Amino acid sequence: MLLDSLISLPDICDSIMIELLQTRIGVGGAEFDCKNNISYIRYLQKLDKDSANQIEYLYQLCENYQYANNGDSALIIINDLIDYAYANHLGNDQFKYTYEKIGILEELGRYDESNQVTDYVLENAPHNSALPYLYFWKALNYFNMGSYDSSSRELAIADSCAQGRTDVDYNYYESFAGPLREFLEYRQNGKIRLSQLATLNNSQRDLLNRLEYTRLDTEQNALRQENKVLMLKAQNERKTAILIICLLGAIIIGLVALWNIQKRKRKTIEAEERAEALQKMVDELSASKTLSSEHESLRRAMLQQLGIIKMVAETPTEQNRDMLRKISSVENGSDGSLVNWENVYDMIDNLYSGFHSRLHNRHGNVLNEKEEQIIALMVAGFSTKEISVITGQSAATIYVRKSSVRKKLGVPEKEDIVAFLRQETDD
Repeated sequence: MLLDSLISLPDICDSIMIELLQTRIGVGGAEFDCKNNISYIRYLQKLDKDSANQIEYLYQLCENYQYANNGDSALIIINDLIDYAYANHLGNDQFKYTYEKIGILEELGRYDESNQVTDYVLENAPHNSALPYLYFWKALNYFNMGSYDSSSRELAIADSCAQGRTDVDYNYYESFAGPLREFLEYRQNGKIRLSQLATLNNSQRDLLNRLEYTRLDTEQNALRQENKVLMLKAQNERKTAILIICLLGAIIIGLVALWNIQKRKRKTIEAEERAEALQKMVDELSASKTLSSEHESLRRAMLQQLGIIKMVAETPTEQNRDMLRKISSVENGSDGSLVNWENVYDMIDNLYSGFHSRLHNRHGNVLNEKEEQIIALMVAGFSTKEISVITGQSAATIYVRKSSVRKKLGVPEKEDIVAFLRQETDD
């Protein structure tokens, strides 16, 4: 059976396993597969902690023990259920369980006890529809005890209670009373009317056919409902997936847009910082007509030689044209040529006792060209922002390159790079 295979699979979550077990027990009940049902109900009791369901599972266990001819176990369980219903003032449930106890005692052959319980229920029965069956149980008990006259008397009472009652399924009642009536007839007269048994058998077969049709129709409806649920679940999952994809797309687009905005903003800030640094250099040199220091002479040369004119002129705004006029006024005659670093290095050597030549000879195999350029400008007293302007790099890049220089040359973290290199080159 497919359900048995599914139940035996490992690593199934409890909620799904509970549904599988409940379905399997229902199928097993229809097929009177009591032995397997008992083990499945025991398993279900361990998984499902719902107290209301536990009572129902106990009742199902009692029924399966009864049909499996294990009346002793069924009797123990039904007594526990009766006590539970009494303690919790569940009158209808107490009546149902007590009624089941009558049949269990009868199957165990404890006919006197079965009759005593029947008399108790007759005195306290809340449902008149149960009267025909209660008297029938007494009739069956007397028959099994050999008291045929008493059995006939009780069966007659049962028949009278069933006649004309709209709350009693007469055909269902006859499925029990009819055979007993014929057995009593045989005991009293030695005759059996085959036509009566055949009629009863045909009626039962029709009833079973109707029940089977109803069961199949119920299963088909359940399958249709399950298919609808699965389709709706699949549709919801697709909608959820589409929504998640759309949200992720929107988030990605938003992040890309934010990154571009930040990038443009960062570039704008860097451009403003370069312009500010350049303006400061121009203003300082414009205010000083005489070369008061080696740094200022190098700065003045940088304005002509380091390509700043070209960098500013690449965006010909009114502000940049004004900047070009100021730069040109520092030293007459500027052709906007690119940086000639050889000239710069010569100036560094002239101004600072051959610093660059010693640096290059000692560390040229370790430092790259960009790092040598930054060190040369640092020796000349240029700030990080000014070096950024002169080399056309961002301030963040300059900081990264400084860290690289410090690491390559073994400069301690808290020591000034220029002071360290001057001391090293002097040694």
